[in-house]
Amino acid sequence: MANEQYKLSRESSRNALLRRVGLAVERLREDAIAIEDELDERLRSVAPELRASARNLAHYLAIRRVDIRILQRELGRLGLSSLGRMEAHVMASLDNVVAVLRLLRNSAVADHAQAVPTIPFCEGDQVLARHAHAILGPLPKDRKTRIMVTMPSEAAADPSFVSNLLAQGMDIMRINCAHDDAEVWGRMVDQLRQAERKLGRSCKVCCDLAGPKLRTGAVESAAGVVKWRPQRNALGQTIAPALVRFVNEVPDDAFAGKTVPVQGKLLARAREGDFIDLHDARGRARVLEVIAVSADACLCQAVRTAYVVEGTRLSLRRKARSVAKARVATLPPRPQALLLKPGDVLDVVRGEVLGRQASYDDHGDLVEAACIACSLDEAFVSVRAGERIFFDDGKIAGKIRKVMAERFTVDITYAAGGAAKLHGEKGINLPDTDLKLRALGANDLQALAFVARHADMVAMSFVQRPQDVEELIAALERLEANHLGIVLKIETKKAFSRLPSLLFAAMRHACVAVMVARGDLGVELGFERLSEVQEEILWLCEAAHIPVIWATQVLESLAKGGMPSRAEVTDAAMGTRAECVMLNKGPYIMQTLEFLRDVLKRMETHHEKKTAMLRRLSISDVDLSEAVAPLELPASCQG
Repeated sequence: MANEQYKLSRESSRNALLRRVGLAVERLREDAIAIEDELDERLRSVAPELRASARNLAHYLAIRRVDIRILQRELGRLGLSSLGRMEAHVMASLDNVVAVLRLLRNSAVADHAQAVPTIPFCEGDQVLARHAHAILGPLPKDRKTRIMVTMPSEAAADPSFVSNLLAQGMDIMRINCAHDDAEVWGRMVDQLRQAERKLGRSCKVCCDLAGPKLRTGAVESAAGVVKWRPQRNALGQTIAPALVRFVNEVPDDAFAGKTVPVQGKLLARAREGDFIDLHDARGRARVLEVIAVSADACLCQAVRTAYVVEGTRLSLRRKARSVAKARVATLPPRPQALLLKPGDVLDVVRGEVLGRQASYDDHGDLVEAACIACSLDEAFVSVRAGERIFFDDGKIAGKIRKVMAERFTVDITYAAGGAAKLHGEKGINLPDTDLKLRALGANDLQALAFVARHADMVAMSFVQRPQDVEELIAALERLEANHLGIVLKIETKKAFSRLPSLLFAAMRHACVAVMVARGDLGVELGFERLSEVQEEILWLCEAAHIPVIWATQVLESLAKGGMPSRAEVTDAAMGTRAECVMLNKGPYIMQTLEFLRDVLKRMETHHEKKTAMLRRLSISDVDLSEAVAPLELPASCQG
């Protein structure tokens, strides 16, 4: 009797669960259908070949407007799909679950009242693969994830460099239009085309427009100085002397070494075994031994540290007799940096003002705050007191205290290591500021003419609004360059928050990808949120069947220093979640490319895109106030 009651109780509980879960899933399906009316104008504006994908994205946004984690757990209790992998085929996933739930409840499996054309369950991944092939090129034979490599300037002049990259597995060449010029970019492309013919491989070209990047201005230079120091062991004992070269004239790039230009007859009379006596900038007596002589230089060794500046007197001594006199000639000024720490004040100024360090009186009181220029005048119109500001990839952070016409004052709140140096040409991030900037500037429009002739895709920097995307599409139409793929770089807080609207705008163009610029995103949104944010971008792009480029600081330590960190290797393995991984330039780029290729091949045998738990997604709402309408272009774009 007890067993019968237990069975009845279990059956009743199971039926209640089936009914509750069935109603919840059907309500989700109704919401997914209803959003099509809400987004009707957006859906009708996309390219015909992407319309099914746009509708799938709309369905996904409807689901992500609510928290369905409890429903997912209940579906799991019933042994059904938890909807955690529905991104590529939302309606088909819902239809399948609804059908199974009706069978379990002994309900008739009838056609749904509203039959909705859907992407079949088995075809969602294939649609994404086709779109990735269209913009990123075919998959390599040995892996499922393509590799994009950023070109250094020397790629224009070194055929073997590009050829070796192509042989090592580069699938896409990235040209950063923020550097060099059209002539250099053209030579890079020429080197690639020659390598393609030689190796029988194809490679896409992506040109990355500079966009309106905020950067710091130059900092005042200090008087030139050359320092040398011998090598010492842990006990302070000299184990190798410093080598110093005295010359008549110094090439500009030689000042990085211990090379000192001189005025006088010293070089003409120097012999091996002579000595050079001097008093350095601190007044300390130093002696160097001449160990080699040529027609226009002499090489010396020194066992004591010294600092020499322009005008330092030199005396050439042979045994006890002075045989020549000379002075140190003009040394180039040394680039400086502002040293900032929490509690300091920094003025960010408009115009071509050289940055300078703060000045203090004899009592240590601040007389004049440190200052540095900002590269974009628009920042001074848009910033407001209380907003945050970050410099140099977040190494220095502050809060804007006061805004004036020609400057704004920043209270420094954080500096990496307790005190950090701020150099010129470093990035500025204003995550709280609504910058009134066009994503396409005059320089970008000029670069676009080159891109239209030589590239396969164009990456748009600093995209923040649907109108930015519309402007790029209109510019491509004027150049008759609709064949180019468009890559949206998601690198700001504003771009991330408006991602659905940006995707719908971009899908008016038939060939689209998204680049996750994780460096800037980490600064703007907080590095503690970066993992969460990049997951959300991957989900939304998969729902739209838009391929993703995993970018910024992938294996950076290996590319620049020759040794990866453990965290970087794990991060690189995550690149299998995307359709392409981007490497930046560095002296060890060949080793980095080979390393990444091996990591991707190994990881792709272990997993694909993962199942996720679906709480409410904060960016799932589409801002309908941001109407997608043709944007009037500046005169420089027209005709």
